[in-house]
Amino acid sequence: MPLPSVVLAADLPPAVVLAVLTQPSDGGARLVGARLTGDGPPGLAVDVDVLLSREAAKGEAGEIIAVPVPGPGPLERVLLVGLGDGSPPALRKAGAALARRAKDAVSLAVDLRAFELEAPALRALVEGLLLASYRFSRKAEPKVRALQDVTLVGPVGQDELAAAVLVVTATAAARDLVNTPSLEKSPEWLADSARTLLTGLSVTVLDEMELRRKGFGGIVGVGQGSTRPPRLIQAVYDGGGSRHVVLVGKGITFDTGGLSLKPNDSMLAMKTDMGGAAAVLATLRAVADLGLAIRVTVLAAAAENMPSGSAQRPGDVLTQYGGRTVEVLNTDAEGRLVLADALAYADRKLSPDVIVDVATLTGAMPIALGKRVAGLFASTDELAEQLEQASTDSGEPLWRMPLVEDYRVALDSPIADLRNIGRPKLKLSGGSITAALFLREFTGGRPWAHLDIAGPARSGADEDELTKGGTGYGVRLLTSWLTALSASPAATRASA
Repeated sequence: MPLPSVVLAADLPPAVVLAVLTQPSDGGARLVGARLTGDGPPGLAVDVDVLLSREAAKGEAGEIIAVPVPGPGPLERVLLVGLGDGSPPALRKAGAALARRAKDAVSLAVDLRAFELEAPALRALVEGLLLASYRFSRKAEPKVRALQDVTLVGPVGQDELAAAVLVVTATAAARDLVNTPSLEKSPEWLADSARTLLTGLSVTVLDEMELRRKGFGGIVGVGQGSTRPPRLIQAVYDGGGSRHVVLVGKGITFDTGGLSLKPNDSMLAMKTDMGGAAAVLATLRAVADLGLAIRVTVLAAAAENMPSGSAQRPGDVLTQYGGRTVEVLNTDAEGRLVLADALAYADRKLSPDVIVDVATLTGAMPIALGKRVAGLFASTDELAEQLEQASTDSGEPLWRMPLVEDYRVALDSPIADLRNIGRPKLKLSGGSITAALFLREFTGGRPWAHLDIAGPARSGADEDELTKGGTGYGVRLLTSWLTALSASPAATRASA
C-alpha cells in the first residue's frame, strides 16, 4: 500500500485529523503552537490547560490526548501529541504514535507553526509519520480507507522534507522486498525487482551458469539444492567524488538450513533472510535520488537454501571466488558462503576504498544485543566511528563488537583453507564473532565493516516507526553514512 503523501502549507487546511503538539512543563504538559480557542478549527473552543490537567498529561514523546470535536464537518479528531524533549528520537516516536492513531483517517494536518525544525528533527518526524503508516498485505479485500495525505503546517524547508521522503520511500521499498512471500520471491525475482527498483542505474545479473563458469563456488553451492537457481546482482551509481564504496548484501530468499535442516519454528521468518540485500539495493536507490557525490556499487548475493538430492552436504569442500577453499560443516551457515564470494569479487575486481556488508547472519547476535540493535564489526576505528555516528543520526541503533583474534584458530580446517563454522571442541564462544572473522578473510585487507542485522531486520510487532515484518533496517543508516562521506574532504584509500 502506498505511503501517505506529505505536503507543506502556511495555514491549516481542512483535514479529518488535526495534530497539535505538547511538551512537558512543570510536571505536566503545555500546548505548543496554535491554541484551540481562536486560531484553531472553527467552532472548537476547548480549555486545553484544563483538559491536559484532567488527563494527567505529561507531554512525553508519543503521548496522545484526544480533544472532543463537536458538530458536523470534515474534522473528526483533534489530537494533542507529546513531543518529549523535542529531540530527533522523541519526534520520531511522536510521529509514529500519531500515524498509528490517525491510521484510518484520510487526511492529517500537523501544526508546526511554533517550531523551526532543523533538518534532523524534521527527518525524524517524517520518518515516524510515514514508516509507522507502512502496510503490506496480500489480503483479497484489503481495507480501503487509510491515511493518504499529511500536511505539515509551518516553517518547514521543502528541500529537507523532500530528502526525508526519499529516504523513507527507499526504506519502504526494502520492506516490500523483505515482506514478499518466498513462494514468489526467488533469486530471479529478486534480480528482476532490483532492475525495477533501480531504474536509470546500471544493473547486471550473473545467472547460475555464469556464476559456475566464473568460480563463484559459495553462491553456487548454497543454491544448488533449489530448483530456483542463484543470482549475483551488481548495481552501480556513479555520482563522482573521490571515493568508491561497495555495499554487499546477503540475499537468501528462503533459508530452510539446507540438509542441516532448521526446525519449523525457526523457518517461519526466513522469507526475511534477504534483508541485507534489500537494504543495500534500497540504499542505492536513495543515494541516486539524493544525487550524492560518491560512487557506490552494490552486490546482492541471492540464493535459496533448500534440501534436496542436489543440495550440498556437510563435509563438502567449496572453492570460493578467488580460489580459497571452505569445508562446509553446517549447511545452515550459508550466508557467509555467499557473502564470501561477493566480498572476494569486490576486492579483486572492483578495487573499492571501503566495503560494508549487511546480513541477517547469526542467531547469536539478537541473543547478545536484542531485537532492535545490530552488531557492528569493523577493521578500522575510523570506519567504526563513522558508522556509529550514522547510527545516532539515523535512529537505527548498532553496537560495535570485537574481532577477537584468538577465535580465528577455530576456523582452521585440516582439509581446506577454512571451515564455515568454528570448532566447538576448542571451547571458543562467539558465533557472531567467528562468522565476522570468516568474512574478513575475503576482504583483501581493505577497510571493511560487517553489519549483522539478524535482530533488527525483522520486527514481531508494530513498535514506534517499525511495523510487523521486515523493517528495512540499514537503509537510513547507510544513506546517512554515505551522505556524510560524500560531503567530507577527499581522503586516501587507507583512511577511507
